[in-house]
Amino acid sequence: MRLSPLVLVFGLAASSMAMPGNSQRSDDQIAPRSVALLKQGETAAAAGKYIEADDNFETALAIDPRNRAAFVAMARVAAKQKLYGQSIRFTNKALALEPTDRSALAVQGQALVELGAFARAREVLAKLQKVCAGPCPEAGALSATIARGPTLASAKPAIKAKTKTN
Repeated sequence: MRLSPLVLVFGLAASSMAMPGNSQRSDDQIAPRSVALLKQGETAAAAGKYIEADDNFETALAIDPRNRAAFVAMARVAAKQKLYGQSIRFTNKALALEPTDRSALAVQGQALVELGAFARAREVLAKLQKVCAGPCPEAGALSATIARGPTLASAKPAIKAKTKTN
């Protein structure tokens, strides 16, 4: 009984000590297998095989959850499938890793335009222009998308109000 508090204190002290980890990588190094799966997914997406591409991207993220490019690629695939909300969620995850990711900002802005959220898309464009500090293709493309508006396929039809006549 007398040793219990002493053992507890030493146990807490030992468990709170930092242990060196040999397998830890710096934040800018992505696992090579994750990068290879990202490339396979991009090839599948270019061929129009979105399910296969999505599987590759998800596996790349399971291997290395810091693979920002995989989040952006998943966002692009979701946008091609007209899943704009999902596209925005994926870009938010990429931007949580790197808030100045130009490609993530551009994809997010385009998805916002397709949803009709022009004010938020303009905010994203302002962030993108601030990040670029000069002319960049992502800002130009997003500016053109905002000017164009949503595509006809994603534009929601106007709901006609029914009036009751007596």
